[in-house]
Amino acid sequence: MTAFDAVTLGKRIAATRKSKKLRQSDLARESFVSLPMVKAIEQGKRYPSDTTLEAIAAALGVDPTRLLDTHTGTETRVHAALPAISASLAAYDVPLAPPRRTLDELRTVVGEAVNWRLAAQYGRIAQHAPALLEDTIAAFHSAQDKREAARLVVAAARSVDAVAYKFGARDLSARLVELMRWAVPHAEDPLLSASVAYVRTEVFFTARAHRAGTHALEAAVNAAPAARDEETAAARGALHMRAAVIAGRDGDADAARGHLAHARRLSEQAREGTYLGTAFGPESVRIHELSVAVSLGQDHIEDAFAVARSWTPSTSLPAERRSGFWIELARAQTWGGRFSDAFESLKVARSIAPQHTREHPWTRETTGTLVRLRRADEESLHHFASWAGAV
Repeated sequence: MTAFDAVTLGKRIAATRKSKKLRQSDLARESFVSLPMVKAIEQGKRYPSDTTLEAIAAALGVDPTRLLDTHTGTETRVHAALPAISASLAAYDVPLAPPRRTLDELRTVVGEAVNWRLAAQYGRIAQHAPALLEDTIAAFHSAQDKREAARLVVAAARSVDAVAYKFGARDLSARLVELMRWAVPHAEDPLLSASVAYVRTEVFFTARAHRAGTHALEAAVNAAPAARDEETAAARGALHMRAAVIAGRDGDADAARGHLAHARRLSEQAREGTYLGTAFGPESVRIHELSVAVSLGQDHIEDAFAVARSWTPSTSLPAERRSGFWIELARAQTWGGRFSDAFESLKVARSIAPQHTREHPWTRETTGTLVRLRRADEESLHHFASWAGAV
């Protein structure tokens, strides 16, 4: 890479940052890249690695290819990491080696992985996933008191599962869910058990076993502690949100609305926030109101439009959740013949969480429909479709 290339890239990053009205310190904080590194990259003195470039692009709300045309994207590197991730799970229930990192060190790196998941920075998770799983599992086996180590295993596995599930490695995702279910009883935390039940729903989504998934979530709600504070309200509320969506996909509108009503009431007891890795609160419930309407199908698109008519998610929500709102809204807008609006919604989703948007199957489906119907600005749409893998 020539010095000219590094300088050009640095100027693009700086110009994009300034257009977003961000300071270098803001970019450093949002991208989890050190401030000296951000300064050196913008000055053309350092050339970022793929993961650093992707982190900066995510913080700026643009795809990495907007900053560097030759960037090959995250997908290749994620798929290259999948065999090593799979190998790290091969004997999770068998002690194989002593841990290489202390619990204090693991708390830090697992916390980083959780933040990357919420920010939809899947490339960064994939890079560290095999070692993260191996080390947390080894720490679990060597711990005298397994409660904290079990929590770290669950959090690490959930972060890695986000990569596996989003990038289509559904068998691997199911194995990671089983790892969570194996570890969580040792944490002796009913709220964490509820969180794992929330994640387990992915297995039912993949198998299209929607009725079974609804029953599993309802059982998890019954097993969860009563709502007596923000944490317990959030645990039960998140399960109801998830149950509403999967009931909607099963076509059971009454059950979906019932679970939404429970979630809405519980959200009155909890400020919007992230509880054990799951976002919950009034805004999250509103997003799920739209999601349920889309899950119920084309006859319910007016319900989806009603949610979005006077409200959009705030920037305080995790990027993955915000981008999901716009992806689902685009699906409803396409059904309703609002093709230009649908394309605009997809572009908003991409600006929030490029990796999540690119890998979402509904992004490809909606974009493909718009291309076939020759709707929206043709040149921009085809560029977007190529980026999303829809053509």
